Amino acid sequence: MPEITCLDKIPFAPDAAHLMEQLHLEADAPEAAEFLALLVRLKAVARPRALYSVAFIDSRDEESVTVDGVVFKSRVLSRNLALLHRAFPYIASCGPEMDAAVDAGGDYLVQFWIDAVKTEALTAARDFLVDHLSRTLATGNLSTMNPGSGDVDVWPIEEQRPLFAYFGDTEASVGVRLTSSCLMVPNKSVSGILFPREITFVTCSLCHRENCPGRRAETDLHGT
Repeated sequence: MPEITCLDKIPFAPDAAHLMEQLHLEADAPEAAEFLALLVRLKAVARPRALYSVAFIDSRDEESVTVDGVVFKSRVLSRNLALLHRAFPYIASCGPEMDAAVDAGGDYLVQFWIDAVKTEALTAARDFLVDHLSRTLATGNLSTMNPGSGDVDVWPIEEQRPLFAYFGDTEASVGVRLTSSCLMVPNKSVSGILFPREITFVTCSLCHRENCPGRRAETDLHGT
Protein backbone atom coordinates (compact mmCIF):
# COMPACT_ATOMS: atom_id res chain seq x y z
CA MET A 1 0.00 0.00 0.00
CA PRO A 2 1.29 3.50 -0.80
CA GLU A 3 2.05 5.89 2.03
CA ILE A 4 -0.64 8.53 1.64
CA THR A 5 -0.63 11.94 3.33
CA CYS A 6 -3.75 14.03 3.88
CA LEU A 7 -3.38 17.78 4.32
CA ASP A 8 -6.52 18.88 6.15
CA LYS A 9 -5.42 22.00 8.03
CA ILE A 10 -5.29 24.30 5.03
CA PRO A 11 -5.84 28.02 5.73
CA PHE A 12 -8.68 29.61 3.78
CA ALA A 13 -9.05 33.38 3.88
CA PRO A 14 -10.99 34.47 0.80
CA ASP A 15 -10.56 38.10 -0.22
CA ALA A 16 -14.05 39.58 -0.41
CA ALA A 17 -13.01 42.55 -2.56
CA HIS A 18 -11.17 40.28 -5.02
CA LEU A 19 -14.13 37.93 -5.29
CA MET A 20 -16.56 40.79 -5.83
CA GLU A 21 -14.35 42.14 -8.60
CA GLN A 22 -14.28 38.69 -10.23
CA LEU A 23 -18.07 38.50 -9.99
CA HIS A 24 -18.51 42.04 -11.35
CA LEU A 25 -20.34 42.92 -8.15
CA GLU A 26 -20.08 46.55 -7.09
CA ALA A 27 -19.76 47.33 -3.39
CA ASP A 28 -22.89 49.52 -3.49
CA ALA A 29 -24.94 47.02 -5.51
CA PRO A 30 -28.18 45.78 -3.87
CA GLU A 31 -26.85 42.19 -3.97
CA ALA A 32 -23.52 43.04 -2.28
CA ALA A 33 -24.77 42.58 1.28
CA GLU A 34 -26.34 39.23 0.37
CA PHE A 35 -23.07 38.03 -1.18
CA LEU A 36 -20.99 39.14 1.80
CA ALA A 37 -23.34 37.35 4.20
CA LEU A 38 -23.07 34.22 2.06
CA LEU A 39 -19.27 34.49 2.07
CA VAL A 40 -19.23 34.64 5.87
CA ARG A 41 -21.33 31.44 6.04
CA LEU A 42 -19.18 29.61 3.51
CA LYS A 43 -15.88 30.65 5.10
CA ALA A 44 -17.11 29.38 8.48
CA VAL A 45 -17.64 25.84 7.18
CA ALA A 46 -15.07 25.58 4.38
CA ARG A 47 -12.47 22.85 4.78
CA PRO A 48 -10.25 22.61 1.71
CA ARG A 49 -7.86 19.67 1.76
CA ALA A 50 -5.49 17.62 -0.33
CA LEU A 51 -4.26 14.05 -0.54
CA TYR A 52 -0.95 12.95 -2.01
CA SER A 53 1.63 10.20 -2.14
CA VAL A 54 5.33 10.09 -2.90
CA ALA A 55 5.22 7.45 -5.64
CA PHE A 56 8.01 5.73 -7.54
CA ILE A 57 8.16 5.13 -11.28
CA ASP A 58 8.37 1.36 -11.82
CA SER A 59 8.51 1.19 -15.61
CA ARG A 60 7.31 2.85 -18.78
CA ASP A 61 6.84 2.25 -22.49
CA GLU A 62 5.64 4.46 -25.31
CA GLU A 63 1.96 4.14 -24.39
CA SER A 64 1.92 3.91 -20.58
CA VAL A 65 3.77 4.35 -17.31
CA THR A 66 3.60 2.23 -14.15
CA VAL A 67 3.60 4.22 -10.90
CA ASP A 68 3.71 2.31 -7.60
CA GLY A 69 2.34 -0.74 -9.42
CA VAL A 70 -0.53 1.15 -11.08
CA VAL A 71 -0.54 1.38 -14.87
CA PHE A 72 -1.59 4.73 -16.34
CA LYS A 73 -2.23 4.77 -20.07
CA SER A 74 -0.98 8.02 -21.56
CA ARG A 75 1.77 8.57 -24.08
CA VAL A 76 2.22 12.17 -22.91
CA LEU A 77 2.41 11.19 -19.22
CA SER A 78 4.95 8.49 -20.06
CA ARG A 79 7.14 11.03 -21.84
CA ASN A 80 6.83 13.57 -19.02
CA LEU A 81 7.95 10.99 -16.43
CA ALA A 82 10.65 9.45 -18.62
CA LEU A 83 13.69 10.75 -16.73
CA LEU A 84 12.17 10.73 -13.25
CA HIS A 85 12.27 8.20 -10.44
CA ARG A 86 9.39 9.66 -8.40
CA ALA A 87 6.18 11.61 -8.87
CA PHE A 88 3.28 12.76 -6.70
CA PRO A 89 -0.27 11.49 -7.39
CA TYR A 90 -2.76 13.80 -5.70
CA ILE A 91 -6.34 14.91 -5.17
CA ALA A 92 -7.19 18.43 -4.00
CA SER A 93 -10.65 19.79 -3.26
CA CYS A 94 -12.71 22.62 -1.87
CA GLY A 95 -14.35 19.95 0.33
CA PRO A 96 -18.04 19.01 0.52
CA GLU A 97 -18.88 21.21 3.49
CA MET A 98 -19.96 24.31 1.58
CA ASP A 99 -22.47 22.39 -0.55
CA ALA A 100 -23.87 20.78 2.60
CA ALA A 101 -24.18 24.08 4.46
CA VAL A 102 -25.83 26.26 1.81
CA ASP A 103 -28.66 25.31 -0.54
CA ALA A 104 -28.93 27.69 -3.48
CA GLY A 105 -32.57 26.63 -3.86
CA GLY A 106 -32.51 26.91 -7.64
CA ASP A 107 -31.18 30.47 -7.51
CA TYR A 108 -28.60 30.46 -10.31
CA LEU A 109 -26.96 33.67 -9.12
CA VAL A 110 -26.40 32.30 -5.62
CA GLN A 111 -25.06 29.06 -7.09
CA PHE A 112 -22.69 31.13 -9.23
CA TRP A 113 -21.44 32.88 -6.10
CA ILE A 114 -21.02 29.59 -4.24
CA ASP A 115 -19.01 28.12 -7.10
CA ALA A 116 -16.73 31.16 -7.11
CA VAL A 117 -15.97 30.71 -3.40
CA LYS A 118 -15.47 26.96 -3.88
CA THR A 119 -12.99 27.71 -6.68
CA GLU A 120 -11.03 29.92 -4.29
CA ALA A 121 -10.99 27.08 -1.75
CA LEU A 122 -9.75 24.62 -4.37
CA THR A 123 -6.99 27.05 -5.35
CA ALA A 124 -6.00 27.35 -1.69
CA ALA A 125 -5.80 23.55 -1.40
CA ARG A 126 -3.78 23.09 -4.58
CA ASP A 127 -1.37 25.94 -3.78
CA PHE A 128 -0.88 24.65 -0.23
CA LEU A 129 -0.09 21.17 -1.57
CA VAL A 130 2.50 22.44 -4.06
CA ASP A 131 4.12 24.65 -1.41
CA HIS A 132 4.14 21.74 1.07
CA LEU A 133 5.89 19.46 -1.43
CA SER A 134 8.41 22.15 -2.28
CA ARG A 135 9.23 22.82 1.39
CA THR A 136 9.34 19.26 2.65
CA LEU A 137 10.73 17.37 -0.34
CA ALA A 138 12.71 20.03 -2.21
CA THR A 139 10.82 19.20 -5.39
CA GLY A 140 11.71 22.37 -7.27
CA ASN A 141 9.34 23.50 -10.01
CA LEU A 142 6.33 21.18 -10.29
CA SER A 143 4.13 20.54 -13.30
CA THR A 144 0.90 18.55 -13.37
CA MET A 145 -1.14 16.28 -15.59
CA ASN A 146 -4.82 15.63 -14.93
CA PRO A 147 -7.02 12.89 -16.41
CA GLY A 148 -9.54 14.43 -18.79
CA SER A 149 -7.59 17.66 -19.23
CA GLY A 150 -6.39 18.47 -22.73
CA ASP A 151 -7.54 16.68 -25.86
CA VAL A 152 -9.25 13.34 -25.31
CA ASP A 153 -6.22 11.24 -26.19
CA VAL A 154 -3.73 13.10 -23.94
CA TRP A 155 -4.80 11.32 -20.74
CA PRO A 156 -8.41 10.08 -20.98
CA ILE A 157 -10.81 10.95 -18.17
CA GLU A 158 -11.40 7.20 -17.61
CA GLU A 159 -7.89 7.14 -16.10
CA GLN A 160 -9.52 8.68 -13.03
CA ARG A 161 -10.53 5.15 -12.06
CA PRO A 162 -7.05 3.71 -11.42
CA LEU A 163 -5.97 7.00 -9.84
CA PHE A 164 -8.85 6.96 -7.34
CA ALA A 165 -8.41 3.23 -6.74
CA TYR A 166 -4.78 3.95 -5.85
CA PHE A 167 -5.92 6.26 -3.03
CA GLY A 168 -8.60 3.94 -1.63
CA ASP A 169 -11.59 5.50 0.16
CA THR A 170 -11.18 9.08 -1.04
CA GLU A 171 -14.57 10.18 0.23
CA ALA A 172 -13.56 9.30 3.78
CA SER A 173 -10.07 10.78 3.54
CA VAL A 174 -10.48 13.92 1.47
CA GLY A 175 -14.25 14.27 0.91
CA VAL A 176 -14.18 13.53 -2.83
CA ARG A 177 -15.97 10.75 -4.68
CA LEU A 178 -15.81 9.65 -8.29
CA THR A 179 -19.03 9.19 -10.25
CA SER A 180 -19.68 6.43 -12.80
CA SER A 181 -18.88 8.94 -15.55
CA CYS A 182 -15.53 9.77 -13.90
CA LEU A 183 -16.55 13.22 -12.68
CA MET A 184 -15.57 14.34 -9.19
CA VAL A 185 -17.95 15.42 -6.43
CA PRO A 186 -17.67 18.12 -5.16
CA ASN A 187 -17.24 19.73 -8.54
CA LYS A 188 -14.41 22.02 -7.46
CA SER A 189 -11.88 19.21 -7.13
CA VAL A 190 -8.82 18.25 -9.12
CA SER A 191 -6.79 15.06 -9.38
CA GLY A 192 -3.66 14.08 -11.21
CA ILE A 193 0.07 13.60 -10.93
CA LEU A 194 2.55 16.32 -10.01
CA PHE A 195 6.11 15.91 -11.23
CA PRO A 196 9.31 17.98 -11.25
CA ARG A 197 10.02 19.73 -14.53
CA GLU A 198 12.36 22.63 -15.18
CA ILE A 199 10.07 24.11 -17.84
CA THR A 200 6.48 24.13 -16.60
CA PHE A 201 4.13 21.77 -18.43
CA VAL A 202 0.37 22.48 -18.45
CA THR A 203 -2.02 19.96 -20.04
CA CYS A 204 -4.04 22.88 -21.43
CA SER A 205 -1.25 23.38 -23.96
CA LEU A 206 -2.41 20.14 -25.65
CA CYS A 207 -6.10 21.09 -25.77
CA HIS A 208 -7.90 22.49 -28.82
CA ARG A 209 -11.08 23.43 -26.93
CA GLU A 210 -11.66 27.14 -27.36
CA ASN A 211 -13.20 29.44 -24.73
CA CYS A 212 -12.54 26.99 -21.88
CA PRO A 213 -13.07 28.82 -18.55
CA GLY A 214 -10.40 26.65 -16.90
CA ARG A 215 -7.68 27.26 -19.50
CA ARG A 216 -4.27 28.03 -17.96
CA ALA A 217 -2.06 27.98 -21.07
CA GLU A 218 -2.25 28.60 -24.79
CA THR A 219 -2.48 25.61 -27.15
CA ASP A 220 1.02 24.42 -28.10
CA LEU A 221 1.32 21.00 -29.75
CA HIS A 222 5.06 21.05 -29.10
CA GLY A 223 4.51 21.45 -25.33
CA THR A 224 5.98 18.03 -24.52
